[in-house]
Amino acid sequence: MTTTVAWLLLVIAGLLEIAWAIGIKYTDGFTRLLPSLFTVGTATASFFLLAQAVKVLPVGTAYAIWVGIGAVGVAIFGMFVFHEPIQGMRIFFLALVITGIIGLKMYR
Repeated sequence: MTTTVAWLLLVIAGLLEIAWAIGIKYTDGFTRLLPSLFTVGTATASFFLLAQAVKVLPVGTAYAIWVGIGAVGVAIFGMFVFHEPIQGMRIFFLALVITGIIGLKMYR
């Protein structure tokens, strides 16, 4: 696998992390079947793609970027879909996470 493919898999894994983290909200404590299946399926796919990416990428860098994509994505989703507070300091700190992700990618 090339480095480019590994980065692509990592980004997809991060996007799937957003999906499963948001899916948890809809499972009602894993008592609702379809949201629970969606959440478990996307979590499994996310972990699998992360595992493939770390065959080529440094595990610390890949894991930090995976978590960062998920954290930023879920926070943004929460603000716009769940009407969580949109505050200047929240945006500032999310921007710091994004800066960290970019920095890790640039200096892996």
